[in-house]
Amino acid sequence: MSKKVDFLKSINGLSEADLTARIKEDELRLKKLSFAHALTPLDNPQNIRSLRRDIARLKTQLRKIQIGA
Repeated sequence: MSKKVDFLKSINGLSEADLTARIKEDELRLKKLSFAHALTPLDNPQNIRSLRRDIARLKTQLRKIQIGA
């Protein structure tokens, strides 16, 4: 299976508090990764893009829980 499908299955059962904690953790990781990339180029800069997309998926799932959809 693709990484996206596995990721979506893994976040499907998380609670609102778990999603919020994971979003904060991933945003911190993104900030560190972006800073490291600014200093010296990363081996795989696509990691930044995939992490941004994962954060967006987490925020979407959190919003679905908040509105009750």
